[in-house]
Amino acid sequence: MRKFFKWALRIIIALAVAAVVVGLWKREEIGRLLAVNSLFAEDRIVDNFSNMDAAFLNVPVPRGSGDVVPLPAGPAMQLPDDAADWIADRSVTSLVVLHRGQVVFEDYYLGTEAGDRRISWSVAKSFLSALVGVVLAEGQIASLDDPVTKYAPSLAGGAYDDASIRDVLQMSSGVTFDEDYLDYDSDINRMGRVLALGGSMDDFAAGLTETFAEPGTDWQYVSIDTHVIGMVIRGATGRSVADLLSEKIISPLGLEADPYYLTDGFGVAFVLGGLNLTTRDYARFGQMIAQDGQWNGQQIVPGGWIDVSTRASAPTETDEHGYGYQWWIPPQSGLGQVMARGIYGQYIWIDRARNIVIATTAADRQFREAGVGRQNEDMFRAIADSLE
Repeated sequence: MRKFFKWALRIIIALAVAAVVVGLWKREEIGRLLAVNSLFAEDRIVDNFSNMDAAFLNVPVPRGSGDVVPLPAGPAMQLPDDAADWIADRSVTSLVVLHRGQVVFEDYYLGTEAGDRRISWSVAKSFLSALVGVVLAEGQIASLDDPVTKYAPSLAGGAYDDASIRDVLQMSSGVTFDEDYLDYDSDINRMGRVLALGGSMDDFAAGLTETFAEPGTDWQYVSIDTHVIGMVIRGATGRSVADLLSEKIISPLGLEADPYYLTDGFGVAFVLGGLNLTTRDYARFGQMIAQDGQWNGQQIVPGGWIDVSTRASAPTETDEHGYGYQWWIPPQSGLGQVMARGIYGQYIWIDRARNIVIATTAADRQFREAGVGRQNEDMFRAIADSLE
């Protein structure tokens, strides 16, 4: 009996040691998974959205060594009367308004500060659109009608086999992808766990096999389409998106702080929603778009690309928001009105005709509720109208 207990004790000790070793080995992965599970908790969401680099793998997008391009102060504006209620109801964390390139309003809420680098979520998609325009103009992508597999051959044989670059830019790839954030087993949440556990986003995209429509015939918001755009850019240039975005877009803008991307376990940027900038720097990007791709005396993004990418060209229904190349066009929008939009209330609203840019971040846990998006858009219009 004594011999049995000695062997049992040895087995228990060995199992305990193994558990400790595995725990240490997987500590970072477990920590990131726990961070995902508490990311949107009511008592943590505001702080989490300002400190994503504390919980997730990330890579810098260097601003370069150039001077900060100033945002001059303009005549201070008075927000619409109902703006205070909107700010409170929508858990707005920052709001910067530019008129003719001048700051006419700037404020921060819920304990956030001007130096916070806030998570973009899907606002990042519009940054990637601008980068596509540059890479296309440089000839590294031959045509938007090229199949994505020409530049990302690992996608061959899967759901993206027949999709063109234009299709994925317009979210009309026809690839089946469940974007229900409330369903634990949805594709978007499975993708989030891949990111948290250090898996490969490329492998995740290549593993999709189902389609619901022929490419180019039906519009459906599919976030993984944007990752495929990133795969195309990397395949066409042989460089990482972070490096390219830094050189072609970020450095010429003269930002105040280095942005960063969240990444998967292989250092691949989470291009569909993992960019982090200060709100003033989001506004700088928006002002560059408002100025037809020009900024500080330099043509950063071709003006022709700005025109075509912000035009409603995707096959959306007539009563829906229009969609261009990773840009939203609101219903009943005026000439030149376009927006970048991310979950939980992140926006860059651009009115090119009136030279107005509104950059706002939020931690709005009710962003899915009916009418919330329209309320935000109505407020942006009201702010713009008050500047007339």
